[in-house]
Amino acid sequence: MDALPVVITRSFTISPDDDNDIYPASESPHFESFERMPYISDPELSAAMRDAVNDVAESRSVLEALGPRPDHETVDVARARVEEINAAGDTSEEAMQDYKVCKAVIELDEMHEAYETMLEEAEKRLESIYEEAADDYEDYEEAGEAMKIGELMNEEVAAILKAAKSGKKAIEKVDLSGRKLKILPEEFGGLNLLVVLNLSYNKLEWIPDSIAGLEHLEELILVANLLESLPDSMGLLENLKILNVSSNKLSALPDSICHCRSLEELDASFNKLTYLPTNIGHELVNLKRLRVQLNKIRSLPTSIVEMKSLRLLDVHFNELHAIPQTIGKLANLETLNLSSNFSDLTDLPETISDIISLKELDLSNNQIHALPNTFGRLVNLTKLKLDGNPLEIPPTSVASAGLDAVMAYMTKRWVDMLMDVDDEKSMLFVKEEPEEEGLLNHGASWLRTVVTLFGGFDSDADCHLDHQY
Repeated sequence: MDALPVVITRSFTISPDDDNDIYPASESPHFESFERMPYISDPELSAAMRDAVNDVAESRSVLEALGPRPDHETVDVARARVEEINAAGDTSEEAMQDYKVCKAVIELDEMHEAYETMLEEAEKRLESIYEEAADDYEDYEEAGEAMKIGELMNEEVAAILKAAKSGKKAIEKVDLSGRKLKILPEEFGGLNLLVVLNLSYNKLEWIPDSIAGLEHLEELILVANLLESLPDSMGLLENLKILNVSSNKLSALPDSICHCRSLEELDASFNKLTYLPTNIGHELVNLKRLRVQLNKIRSLPTSIVEMKSLRLLDVHFNELHAIPQTIGKLANLETLNLSSNFSDLTDLPETISDIISLKELDLSNNQIHALPNTFGRLVNLTKLKLDGNPLEIPPTSVASAGLDAVMAYMTKRWVDMLMDVDDEKSMLFVKEEPEEEGLLNHGASWLRTVVTLFGGFDSDADCHLDHQY
């Protein structure tokens, strides 16, 4: 229950008839002048667009009134707890209180899902209305040429399938990038010797379930299509090592993707993701590079720290509020990009200093006020970006002086803190031991601490250090 928000104590069940009582009626949004939208001249289209705009505004108003949506992991915990209570038939007061809180979390998440779906549908309707009008103004010759190209590409796909069916030549690599394909035939799942499939820069809106038949597939590139979801059957691609689904419209990755245990590189950047699968870290133990930048991810699953092979983690330009407290367990991580989470990311866990292997760290454009006290332990850092933060520790003057100045400052700060603590301990030793023995113990303790944590320290490393102390 520790993972659940304790502030949720009321029911979120709302019937359609109650909406107007709970949420104040929003004013009709200002509708942009049609002079700026020359394609919209038909009165019926104008009325349809006004309705769509109103629906978008109302959906956004309800979502704002609901408040923040519970993160994916919290909802999973809540569902598991409800199932546990139901299975055990536990009617104790504590269990009933847990049940009430968990149900509230689940209902809040379901309401968010429902209204977000309504908002997405209204936005799509708005877009399609304008596109429908714009299509009437397209040049027919250009459209005809595009149709010919589309037919040619379909013939290319047919030729590949025919060659595979004949069995005369084993097809291990197919590159259909930039072909304006709208459909990938189910028959593609029969290319069971395929190792590399590149379908980038097309107009695919879905991938057939039959893709699970590509049992030898190691590399699947789906960059820059119109995909809104991936099939659950993708989890059957046991030999898949590289998956790139960047620049699509994905709102979630299927939980089954965790079964692709051979994955070494996953790129889901530039989508609409709000979370990652809860168990992604427990199962993708061979993953080396994870790129999920340019999404709307609010939190990382705690399991991500179990990715022992991870070398690169890029989550910049999201909505991260925090990173897992145990992130220090990523013992092989070399590159970490947490930049541009803006007002959402305000601090870092102390355990980030345990990632001794870290070479590149980007923390720019957040709201971080202080680096962890033990930051100086990151002795392998070669690149550090801190600009765009309201830093107090280290001071801006130190941060702007570069990596060496920051590391020297943070190292001295931590050593001085250790010395202060050791001084307090030494006072106790002096009371109980002869003076000479107490001082020796104090000196040896301080020296062991410094050597263990930092492997030595140059007191003259930076001129900025004396300003603070």
